Amino acid sequence: MSRLVNVSNRVILPRAVASAGGLAVGINAAMRESGGLWFGWSGRTVAGAVQTPSARVVRRGSSTYATIDLPRKPFDLYYNGFANGTLWPLLHTFLDRFRFRHEEHEAYLEVNRLFALALLPLLQPGDAIWVHDYHLMPLAAQLRALGVHSAIGFFLHVPFPGFDVWRALPAHASLLRALLACDVLGFQTEPDRVAFVEAVRAALPQCRISGAGSIEVAGRTVLAGVYPIGIDPAAVQAEAAKAAGGGQVHDAGLGLQGRRLIIGVDRIDYSKGLLQRFEAYQHFLETAPQYRSAVTYLQLAQLGRQRVHAYSSMRRALERSAGSINGRFAEVDWTPIRYVNRPFPHETVMGLLRLARVCLVTPLRDGMNLVAKEFIAAQDPSDPGVLVLSDRAGAARELRDALLVNPYDILAIAQALRQALDMPLAQRRARHARLLQALHRHDIRLWQTRFVASLRASQDGQEATGQPLLFAATLPPTQRTG
Repeated sequence: MSRLVNVSNRVILPRAVASAGGLAVGINAAMRESGGLWFGWSGRTVAGAVQTPSARVVRRGSSTYATIDLPRKPFDLYYNGFANGTLWPLLHTFLDRFRFRHEEHEAYLEVNRLFALALLPLLQPGDAIWVHDYHLMPLAAQLRALGVHSAIGFFLHVPFPGFDVWRALPAHASLLRALLACDVLGFQTEPDRVAFVEAVRAALPQCRISGAGSIEVAGRTVLAGVYPIGIDPAAVQAEAAKAAGGGQVHDAGLGLQGRRLIIGVDRIDYSKGLLQRFEAYQHFLETAPQYRSAVTYLQLAQLGRQRVHAYSSMRRALERSAGSINGRFAEVDWTPIRYVNRPFPHETVMGLLRLARVCLVTPLRDGMNLVAKEFIAAQDPSDPGVLVLSDRAGAARELRDALLVNPYDILAIAQALRQALDMPLAQRRARHARLLQALHRHDIRLWQTRFVASLRASQDGQEATGQPLLFAATLPPTQRTG
């Protein structure tokens, strides 16, 4: 069997993945299943220019981890600039926060070129390459320009917007062409896939699109499919039960003093709907005074991307909102909202999810949202809590038995919160059982095996026809080799 090579912006070694996000958890699960290589940025930047970064290689069992340092200035323009100042708001349909600067776009292409140059000597004949997320949209085209013939797949962990939004990006057509250097393109939901295909249809009329989800370009066929990412429900349940039995989670349970716990777990980001959520909680306290002193809302809001102005201003706004709620409603022995910015180990978070009667997952836009799935898996089936879930999260397409809300509707979120707290045990159990079944139908193993199967099928098709998977990338001639 050919080796699987995962490529992402950042590599998280297994010992550190417990506190990492969904992408890292998903890739590590794929690595456990099939081994192979995980390649990406080390987390370190260096002064000056770097012509071709050298990778540091670490082996853990059947898996190999290769990381590179990146030059500081291009990295900042690539990561804080184009990736998170341009692509992130665009992909999440926040045009009011979108910006485009040519120097940031050029740095984005340059860093992707450095990724390709550093990955090239690590590749072996027959490798299947799986590229992850919006940071690396041009990478497949860069690899093709260096003469790489391997099967390449790309999975977008975040949403893809409609074409009227996507075309706000001056480089929208060139990025689509770069993505079509892949053999398989994966999306979280069918609307995301359809939006991408329609963007190709509008921006690249030379491409031929079939009803079966394939796109023909320059004599090649690219598959665009839906591969919703999942979790390992049994592993999360075991981790949550273990954490709830002692230590920090046990102490947190005692500290509730019999109050029911409402929980939110998010990275600080304007896409997560945290300000709207805080406002909904305030409205809930205003309109359901019987719940004052009877509930505690714990919001874990991990810091991230603090060099992007939008995120630092969001943090300040959340602090003001939490302070206002506490100042208005707090009692001597009760704090309505506990707002915590520091990160916790994954096991601790799972234990806290198990303690909660209600989990608020209300992003304004989200590719999937694994916290929603982890909450369901972490619950005690004999006395489960209730998930209040945004209908604009990808997870809502699978978790239909959650209480689905429009994240912009403050009154609806407050009403759902009250409904969740009032829900009888029998109804909670029935909903939880159906939600748990949905988790098992689309777990992390299915995500990995389905995508890799599609990638290997494209590889087998190449070998059967004898046609190389070479794509003439639209790059300056000086950047082409082979």
